[in-house]
Amino acid sequence: MALFTIDNDNRLDSIKELPFKLEKELQVLTEQNLTAIFGLDFVRSEFSLNNFRIDSLAFDKEASCFVIIEYKRDKNSSVIDQGYTYLSLMLNNKADFILEYNENRKDVLKREDIDWSQSRVIFVSPYFTPYQKEAINFKDLPIELWEVKRYSNKTIGYNQIQASGAQESVKTISRQNETIEKVTTEIKGDCSIKIVVYPALAVVRHGRLSSRQRSQCRRPSVRRRFGKRASRYMSNAMRFSR
Repeated sequence: MALFTIDNDNRLDSIKELPFKLEKELQVLTEQNLTAIFGLDFVRSEFSLNNFRIDSLAFDKEASCFVIIEYKRDKNSSVIDQGYTYLSLMLNNKADFILEYNENRKDVLKREDIDWSQSRVIFVSPYFTPYQKEAINFKDLPIELWEVKRYSNKTIGYNQIQASGAQESVKTISRQNETIEKVTTEIKGDCSIKIVVYPALAVVRHGRLSSRQRSQCRRPSVRRRFGKRASRYMSNAMRFSR
C-alpha cells in the first residue's frame, strides 16, 4: 500500500518505508510500548529457561495470563511448532514464570491469579510468508501474527494478520503432535473473536464462564471494544451455564 503526505498545494509526497536494520531495534521499540500497542504489561526481556530464550515476556491483566512475544528471524520456520513449544515450556514451568513476574513487577502474583487457559504467543515481524499466514488459519489457535512497518515520517504500524474464515479446529492436527495435543488440553483460544487483548471473550463464545471471566466481560474496556457482541456472548454463555 502506497502512502503519501499532502502539502499545502494539494500535492502528494511519497512516504517511504524505513526498514529496521537490526531486529533488536524492533524488539526494544516494541517492549517500551507494549501497553500502547497490545495493552500488555512488560515483564522481562530475553527470559532464558531450560535452554530456551523468550524474546519478550508480558502479562495481560485483562485476561490474567502471560503472553510470550517473539520477533521472527527465520522466514522459513514454523510458527505453529515454535509457538506451541514456548507454550509447552510455560505450562511445564509455571512457577518460574510467576517468580519472574514477582521479581520484575511491583505487585505480587499468585498461581490462582492466573488463567493459564488464556496464554498465547505473539509473533512480530516486518514480513510473514504466505505459508506462515496460512498456518494460523484455525479458529482456536493461541498464536497471533503481527506485521510491523516503519515509515520515514516517524510513523509505525502494527497490523494483526487475521485468520481467513477459519472453521477447522487446531485439535484436528493435535493428535499428530504430542506437544500440540498436550497444550490444547489446557489452553483455549478463538481467533475469530480475540482481536487484540481480550481473549476471555473466546471462552464466552464456548458457552461456559467462571465468575472471574464474567467479571472480565462486564468491564467497560471490553464493552467499548466489542459493543453489543460482548453482551450477546455473555447472555448466551450464562444461559448455557445454568
